Amino acid sequence: MNQWLVAAVWVALALAAGLISVRTAISVSLLELVLGVIGGNFLHLQTTDWTSFLAGFGAILLTFMAGAEIDPDSLRKHLRPSLAIGFVSFLLPFLGAMAFARHVAGWDAHSSQIAGIALSTTSVAVVYAVLVETGLNRTDLGKLILAACFITDLGTVLALGILFANYDLWLLAFVLVTAGVLAILPRAGKWFFARYAGRVSELETKFLFLLLFALGGMAVKANSEAVLPAYLLGLAMAGLFLQHREMVRRLRTTVFALLTPFYFIKAGLLVSLPAVITGAALIGLLLGVKLVTKAVGVYPLAGAFRLPRREGIYTTLLMSTGLTFGTISALFGYQRGFISQSQYTILVTVVIGSAVIPTMVAQAFFRPAPAALTSVPENVPHLAEVQEHA
Repeated sequence: MNQWLVAAVWVALALAAGLISVRTAISVSLLELVLGVIGGNFLHLQTTDWTSFLAGFGAILLTFMAGAEIDPDSLRKHLRPSLAIGFVSFLLPFLGAMAFARHVAGWDAHSSQIAGIALSTTSVAVVYAVLVETGLNRTDLGKLILAACFITDLGTVLALGILFANYDLWLLAFVLVTAGVLAILPRAGKWFFARYAGRVSELETKFLFLLLFALGGMAVKANSEAVLPAYLLGLAMAGLFLQHREMVRRLRTTVFALLTPFYFIKAGLLVSLPAVITGAALIGLLLGVKLVTKAVGVYPLAGAFRLPRREGIYTTLLMSTGLTFGTISALFGYQRGFISQSQYTILVTVVIGSAVIPTMVAQAFFRPAPAALTSVPENVPHLAEVQEHA
């Protein structure tokens, strides 16, 4: 097999997704996923060991960047509303989708748990793109939504680690080492970056990769997922990243130009179009379960924090989106043998639907009035500015 030609095909799909994204303003990650579906079903594109490695590395770095985008001071200062909305945004869809898959669809315990995890997520990438487009990313409302997204996805990542880990000495070692690294990383990272940042050899990036590989390897040994320590490492280094914006820019270039396209295209390759057709009814029902449980959990809390009705519905719809962590969870289940390819196809299709439908409805019918861009209720907390996503 000519690896260079294989690479050319994968990069061509990524480039095509980027060009379409520029013309249509659709999320490039979503388009990479769709083109991966086309590549797998019509071009018979196959994964290789090296494409799988790049895809896995892309998932880890994407998860790390998601954690690093959160301002920890802002999150701590306004923990109560973001924790409340984010927690129910995770819990109710997780329980609802898991119960539906187990008792209505007839899936076994493990596949039902994967379904619950995959459909509990909120897409930070989709939400942020929408908030930037509307200008809400600069308002208290937009910052509250982003903080709640972080809590939701943290619940998803923790659930994936807790439910599928092997409870043995490897897990104990992983927990202890991770806790130790997280405890010392803010200070140790600050010292390392101050001493070695800005060199041509990119020592700070290599330092980061070492931590991600080492903790990811220990997570896999414990039968957990490497994205779990990556997300926590991102949060631990978020404050440091605020001081090293140039390093963040270079890292984003690596992540979004090279690695994440391989992840999303691979996720699309595994989707079977015949399984989409035969499972269309179940796909629609699971999408309904996700949207209804999100609404039941989020909308009443939005009202409790005195968001106006329009802003409350808008918040609920954005919290109902899913993409990155949904596909990561489904791919984890498929690669570990917890779900079949048809089940994987159903979950990923639901995830894609949740990235598109709530966003379109929110933007078409419930986009906040211009006054909401500068005025929110007094008891909605002021959140610090978040960093831009690539």
